[in-house]
Amino acid sequence: MFKKILIANRGEIACRVIRTARRMGIGTVAVYSEADAGALHARMADEAVAIGPAPAAESYLVIERILEAVARTGAEAVHPGYGFLSENGAFADALSAAGVTFIGPGPKAIAAMGDKIESKKLARDAGVNMVPGHLAAIADADEAAAVAAEVGYPVMLKASAGGGGKGMRIAYDEAQAREGFVSAANEARSSFADDRVFVEKFIEQPRHIEIQVLADGHGTCLYLGERECSIQRRHQKVIEEAPSPFLDPGTRQAMGEQAVALARAVDYRSAGTVEFIVDGNKNFYFLEMNTRLQVEHPVTEMVTGVDLVEQMIRVAAGERLSIGQSDVALNGWAIEARVYAEDPTRNFMPSIGRLRRLTAPAETDAVRVDTGVIEGSEISMFYDPMIAKLIAHGADRNAAIAAMSEALDAYYIRGISHNVSFLNALVRHPRFREGRLTTAFLDEEFPDGFENAELTDGIRDAMAAAAVLVHLRLAAQAAVVQGQAGPVDLVVGIAGGQHEVAADLAGDRLELRLSGRSVELHSDWRPGQPLLRGSFGGDAVTLQLDRRPDAYRLIHAGVTLDVTVRTPRAAELARLMPVKVPPDLSKFLRCPMPGLVVSIDVGVGDNVEAGQALAVVEAMKMENVLRAEQDGTIAAVHVGQGDSLAVDQVILEFA
Repeated sequence: MFKKILIANRGEIACRVIRTARRMGIGTVAVYSEADAGALHARMADEAVAIGPAPAAESYLVIERILEAVARTGAEAVHPGYGFLSENGAFADALSAAGVTFIGPGPKAIAAMGDKIESKKLARDAGVNMVPGHLAAIADADEAAAVAAEVGYPVMLKASAGGGGKGMRIAYDEAQAREGFVSAANEARSSFADDRVFVEKFIEQPRHIEIQVLADGHGTCLYLGERECSIQRRHQKVIEEAPSPFLDPGTRQAMGEQAVALARAVDYRSAGTVEFIVDGNKNFYFLEMNTRLQVEHPVTEMVTGVDLVEQMIRVAAGERLSIGQSDVALNGWAIEARVYAEDPTRNFMPSIGRLRRLTAPAETDAVRVDTGVIEGSEISMFYDPMIAKLIAHGADRNAAIAAMSEALDAYYIRGISHNVSFLNALVRHPRFREGRLTTAFLDEEFPDGFENAELTDGIRDAMAAAAVLVHLRLAAQAAVVQGQAGPVDLVVGIAGGQHEVAADLAGDRLELRLSGRSVELHSDWRPGQPLLRGSFGGDAVTLQLDRRPDAYRLIHAGVTLDVTVRTPRAAELARLMPVKVPPDLSKFLRCPMPGLVVSIDVGVGDNVEAGQALAVVEAMKMENVLRAEQDGTIAAVHVGQGDSLAVDQVILEFA
């Protein structure tokens, strides 16, 4: 076994690998860029080596810098994590030439599966089900339009070297095929230095289901069940679960056997994932093989009990797998939610800044938190804006969903925008609970983006009670109320309504007469605590709390509400206050996130139509096309190609 390994990555996956290596008694080396000086992964490792400037292209993606760190520290092996150099055959070759073990598959498998065009040919030869398409690289937009028409719309234009949702566009007509080819090629060139794009049939109402494979160098190759990854936005996974609520044992076995056949065809050794697209009739087609650890690997670990990072290390060290296919059993259900620094109310644009407050849910047998940040960490514009992966396990799917929702309620993040409430609304959505999933789920159920989850009577009453309890405790602290005695008449403003209530707080028990009925909240909350935990109506409840100038902001079950609590006289006076009208910003196209202007597609005096592309802004290696929301005329252009923009910076002005 290795004595020391280097992790050629950053963030949560570097921390994840370090934890397993430490448990195995293996020393660890972290590498870090200037932006990651002092980052959690660098602090967790036994040694840490600086490898260059903040941009990944000048640090984490520079093979020579990694090799220098290996040589300097004497690491015997390198774990690449995911992303960066994890599927770079040249990196694996360079390590081999230096006498260092690559903790992953051999260069042959990386090369074969890393090229999406060649991988499909190999999969076809191995007897794996294939999606109809045109596997040759497309030369230009004209050929993209011609090939798309031949394959039949809708089609998917995909970068041959793509991954992580980059370099992918769906086209339903010729105009979208042409535009999609240009955007996919540009993203692929920027992210992978390879602008080859191919076309395949887009399967409508599809599910994205993947098979985890594991193989050693002694002839054992097995599959560890599947992961349902259909909940996606912009081709990036948001929620993953194991097993899939859709598959039956026969389909699971057929998919697993095809995945193993493909792995054997390329002499695969290590952990890897074969991704399939599955239609409503459980027909499945090969999508791609990822020759690395997947972001969503924890759900497989939770239901199988297999530490995939440990197995990767042991296989790389030459050991045999200690289990066979008959030993693989699925225990319960696991769900993973990706917690991102992004603003769901602004089309999920990335958010950067410092994590001013951060309290993660407690880890238990049912809850796991994989993260690479702590309170005070910086979410940088240079890397993926993931804060953490939150994983919940239960005896069945409903139990896993309940554990996930409860954990999300307890995930307190301040300082940047984040998607925690959106994730909670998603897992509580009736269609999600029923397991009726497709990759179009978010577009269909959240077509206008996300503002708030459904406000039920139960959630509203719990928030009203919580606001009253907080108000009375703060009043007692300020010596406004000394020794609560008997009911207090108050007016609660919530969800646009004003409610006269009678509140009786005795110890940790609040009784509230609300809308003609009595409700009870039990909580030991005290001033200064960001989470209010207790029981409401006999059920455990957790609410997040922020004090606003004139209200209490409460967050629970994906709902965010500002609740006012006033005396009857104060409520009467508040109704007389003038309402501040927000400024009209409809005349401006503002940048929704920090980014770089790729192109400005209109000029002063141009007439534009709703839906027309106005500008393209790149953020975190993704191109974002900004479109007109309505017809109009361009009055001014305030930025140019190559400019760096801040959030809300004005790009265009309409007449």
